[in-house]
Amino acid sequence: MRKLIHRPRRLRRSAALRDLVRETVLTPHDFILPLFVSEKRTSRQAITSMPGVEQLPPGDIAEEAARAEALGLRAVLLFGIPDEKDDRASGAYAENGVVQEAVRAIKACTPELVVITDVCLCEYMNHGHCGVVRRDGEHFHVLNDESVELLVETALSHAAAGADLVAPSDMMDGRIGAIREALDGAGFDQTGIISYAAKFASAFYGPFREAAESPPQFGDRRSYQMDPANAEEALRETALDVAEGADIVIVKPALAYLDIVWRVRARFGLTTAAYHVSGEYAMIKAAAAAGWLDERAAVLETMTGIKRAGADLIITYWARELAEWTRR
Repeated sequence: MRKLIHRPRRLRRSAALRDLVRETVLTPHDFILPLFVSEKRTSRQAITSMPGVEQLPPGDIAEEAARAEALGLRAVLLFGIPDEKDDRASGAYAENGVVQEAVRAIKACTPELVVITDVCLCEYMNHGHCGVVRRDGEHFHVLNDESVELLVETALSHAAAGADLVAPSDMMDGRIGAIREALDGAGFDQTGIISYAAKFASAFYGPFREAAESPPQFGDRRSYQMDPANAEEALRETALDVAEGADIVIVKPALAYLDIVWRVRARFGLTTAAYHVSGEYAMIKAAAAAGWLDERAAVLETMTGIKRAGADLIITYWARELAEWTRR
C-alpha cells in the first residue's frame, strides 16, 4: 500500500495572506544611497550612463541628504570628485577636501543620518588607480604599503570631519588593521569600518567611472581587485578584514556574486552589505527605457533576491525609490 506524504497545500493566496507569510521583506532601512559630490560643479550634472543619478555641487549635498532621511533612509555613502588631481591623491586627505566638507555639511543639517565615506584614492589620483603607482615603461605596479599610509590619512580626515563609518574600497593588503589602529589611536574608536572585503575586478563598474571621473589612465585594476572566478579567495580576504577589525563587510558587485554574499554571511555572521553597482543599475534602466521590462517590478525582485541571499544592507542607486516603494 502506498504511503501518503502530507505536504502543505499551495493555496491561492490573497495579497494580505501573501504578505503575512512572505519570508523576505524589504524596508527602507535595508538601503544605502550613494551620492557623488564634485568640487567642479556649481549645479547638478546628470550622469549619462546612469539615468537618474547626478554629480552634486557641494552646496546641494546637505539638502540631498535631508531628502534621503525624509524618505526613511538611514545612511548615505559619499564619493568625492576634487577640482585637481595629483600622483599622491592629496585631495583625498585634505582637511577641507570635498568629502570632508560634505560630511560637515550633512552632519550640521541631519545629525542622525549615518554618513559613510568611501576611502579610496582613485578619484584623487591623476592616473586613476587606487594606490601609489610605480611605472617602468608599459609596466606598472601599485605600492601597497605607501598606498595604505595615504588611506590611513584619508580615513582619519573623514573621521575628524564627523563620518560615522569609513569604507575602504581599494583592496590593499593590511589597510583595515592599519586604519583601525590609527582611528583608535586618534580617539576615533567609535568610528566604524565598513570594508569592501570581496571586491571583484568586474565588467559592471563602467558607468561608475564616468560618475566618479576615475577611469585608469593605463592598465587595469586586476592586480589588486579579485578574480571573478575565485570564491574561496573571497572568503580568505573577508576573514583577514574581519580579523583586522572590520565592523561590516561588503561584497561587490551583487548579482553575479550572490553565492559570495551567501557564503560570507553564513561563514562570518557579521553584518554583510552587497553593492548593486552602476552597470547592474544601468542594465535595468536601459531595458526599462526600451519597454522590455517593468522597472519597479524588476528592481523589487532584484533587491529581494539580494536580501534573500543574505545581505543585511544593500547599496543601490535606487535607494530613494525603494524607500517609497517599500514603505509600509
